[in-house]
Amino acid sequence: MARFLISGSRGTDDPTLATLPFMAAKTAKEQGHDVVLWLWSEAVTLGRKGTADHVIGVNLTPLKDLLAAVQAANIPLWVCGACAVARQVTEQDLVAGATIKGMPAYIQAVAERDKVISF
Repeated sequence: MARFLISGSRGTDDPTLATLPFMAAKTAKEQGHDVVLWLWSEAVTLGRKGTADHVIGVNLTPLKDLLAAVQAANIPLWVCGACAVARQVTEQDLVAGATIKGMPAYIQAVAERDKVISF
C-alpha cells in the first residue's frame, strides 16, 4: 500500500482537469492505498456544496458522482485555507468530509506521503 497526496488546482473553469484528481483519488483508494485529496487555487470551489453538481468533464464521470464516491470512501478532502479565503469559501460552505487546511498541514502531508500527484 502506498500513501498518496493528490491535488487539484482547476475548478469550474476546466471541468475535465477538475474531475481528474477525484478520479485518481477514487481509483487509488479502490486499489487499497491511503489517500488525501487537496484542493487549491480554483479547485477550492469544488468543495463548496452544490458546485460538483454542475461539473462534467469531457467523456468523464460527472464530478457529483466522483465526489460521492470520495465521501463514501472516507477520503479526506482538504481545501487550501488561503485559496478559500480568496474565493469566499468558508467551512460552512463545504461538502461533508471537507475541511479547510493551511500550508503547514499540506507540507506535512507531502513529507509523509510516498507519492504526490498534481492536476
